Amino acid sequence: MEHNQNNFRTEYTVTPYTLALLPVQDGSKVYSRIIELEGEFICPLKPTDIIKKSCEYLGVSYEGRRSGTKKITGFTHKAPITIDPSGSLFFFPTASPLRPQCIWLAHDHILSSTRLDSKQTTVVLRNKQSIVVNMSISSFKTQLHRTAFLKTKLLPRLEEIQRMLQDLANQLDWAQTAEVPSKYTLLRRI
Repeated sequence: MEHNQNNFRTEYTVTPYTLALLPVQDGSKVYSRIIELEGEFICPLKPTDIIKKSCEYLGVSYEGRRSGTKKITGFTHKAPITIDPSGSLFFFPTASPLRPQCIWLAHDHILSSTRLDSKQTTVVLRNKQSIVVNMSISSFKTQLHRTAFLKTKLLPRLEEIQRMLQDLANQLDWAQTAEVPSKYTLLRRI
């Protein structure tokens, strides 16, 4: 595999611009073809390794994220992963993450999907680029719906915590304001 320095990254962390991580075979090694909104890159890491490192970059483990998905949704196989819920970085695998042909797709960047044949689905990404995934349309839609289900369960919890934090901040502001001595003094008239 030839690498153009402009489109080769030795490391990569998923961002809100990441649409898909696809495996690319190079001899016995599996690389990643990274599709972003404005371009593509090759990285010498497997797609699942990029997902794992992206979780770690934000201070959580991939296994912790998988465990969280299982606790919230009950999903154990081909479970979607929340890399960063505040940035809406929810990804799902097209196969077992242990398999080299596993593709990871960003839930928010899927525009449409159509059946190519009984075992393949064409997926149109937000940048209008089409890719073919080796899974039936029904399996693909199941993965899409499972990821949406995870989001609908997790995001309200985060919003509740955010409201509680805002309430606490407001209470602290009020308490500090009440403790500040007045800048004005009353003058007594004699």
